[in-house]
Amino acid sequence: MPPLLITVIMLTLSNVFMTFAWYGHLKFFHNRVWIIAALVSWGIALFEYLLQVPANRIGYEVASAGQLKIIQEVLSLAVFIPFSLYILKEPFKMDYIWAMLCLIGAVFFMFRDKIFS
Repeated sequence: MPPLLITVIMLTLSNVFMTFAWYGHLKFFHNRVWIIAALVSWGIALFEYLLQVPANRIGYEVASAGQLKIIQEVLSLAVFIPFSLYILKEPFKMDYIWAMLCLIGAVFFMFRDKIFS
């Protein structure tokens, strides 16, 4: 399996953990004191880092740090939108589409040397 594909898969899974760590407490621990939510979030974040760190190390063999960061941002929004809609029950906003289009533009600029070479 190509290193960039491994990286994308691992970063996607990492983003699932990250999203639950950062925003899951708003749904599942909203009635608890903040320190409990923070400790649970830190526990979840451990699994995020166990995926994110090796993913970036693998990805850095074939992509620059900037390219890895843009991949991370695209995946972050791609995971956050369904989480926001289905877990937090927030309404869909066209701003999600506009934000994703902006990120697609960022992907183009960060990867254009690979696209046109």
